Amino acid sequence: MLLATAATALSVRMSAAPAPASASASSTSGAADAPLLLRAARGEVTESTPVWMMRQAGRHMQVYRDLVKDYPTFRERSEIPDVSYAVSMQPRDAYGTDGVILFSDILTPLPAMGVDFAISEGGGITIDPIRTREAFAKMTAVPFEPETKISFVGDVLKRLRATLAGTDATVLGFVGLPFTLGTYLIEGATGTKTGFAAMRQLRESDPQLVADMLKLLGDRIAQYAIYQIDSGAQVVQVFDSWAGHLTPDEFDEWAAPFQRQVVGAIKAARPDTPVIIYMAPDTHSKEGALITKLAASGANVVSVDHTLPISAARELLDEAGYESVGLQGNLDPAILAEGSEEEIVAAAQDILKKMAGRPHIMNLGHGIEPTTPEPSANLFVKTVQEWRN
Repeated sequence: MLLATAATALSVRMSAAPAPASASASSTSGAADAPLLLRAARGEVTESTPVWMMRQAGRHMQVYRDLVKDYPTFRERSEIPDVSYAVSMQPRDAYGTDGVILFSDILTPLPAMGVDFAISEGGGITIDPIRTREAFAKMTAVPFEPETKISFVGDVLKRLRATLAGTDATVLGFVGLPFTLGTYLIEGATGTKTGFAAMRQLRESDPQLVADMLKLLGDRIAQYAIYQIDSGAQVVQVFDSWAGHLTPDEFDEWAAPFQRQVVGAIKAARPDTPVIIYMAPDTHSKEGALITKLAASGANVVSVDHTLPISAARELLDEAGYESVGLQGNLDPAILAEGSEEEIVAAAQDILKKMAGRPHIMNLGHGIEPTTPEPSANLFVKTVQEWRN
């Protein structure tokens, strides 16, 4: 049912929600009663396949578009706890997804690091670029304290965990990895229009500055991820979207060490919390050149983009000795947005068949398209949930 206004939606949601969980909420449930997605992320071949969709909360849903009228900027929607909580829950309410992910952005922790940013409704990002030691100093001079400076993130995760306690849903947190966040900081924007020219130039002219920036980001992102876990996240997905633009050799130098840094720190501090790693599509991932490098990060699950057949990803990981690493994905978002009911069902079932006997979380190979009809999203979720492994 569509809500009359965003304000009404928030009032109803918050009055029905349980009291927030404590800040020290455990990141896991007992093995016997752990929800489906959490068990799959831990490496269990589950009786059915859990499903959620990257960017599942947002522009494809009418209830979200209604809410935007009252909260017109992205940062309002992601930083006002009541609003972020309501948006996070919308896909669960509409489709019954097995995962509920925090409505936020990978840039959210940057102001707590001394770097402000803005996001336009069209997705454009504005950041004062950091390309000198002097500019970098404003980050090193600021202590990173997510508990106080971005406490709204913890507030939302506590509410989500309390609401979903005792259900079959898993709460997911997420962070951006150093290379991708560093690219945003150096480019001052998305960088896609120039082919990340500023990042490439700085890597050549002052590689030590880039390395120092990525190392600092690694320390703080890991701290941020642990804060999310302590606030209620049961699984954390780490995004290195722009690392796919690197050649394999560049990846080894500028992405892989910092992926291992973040994942390793999370695992050292919260070893029972599964980590999923994702990288956006590119020409290298089409060839499968980087899929095993993602697995080498130490993540429990590798999320596969839609340009690489999931059967090929499975084979590549097995050949490289990563048989225990789970896979997530990887329906083409275009099929969900434009395909017929028959095409959506057939594509989803094909992936499910190919993943038989392997830990698997069903998802898209990229974020859901804003033009996706809600009945198509619902059909996808229900098709997966009705499938039996």
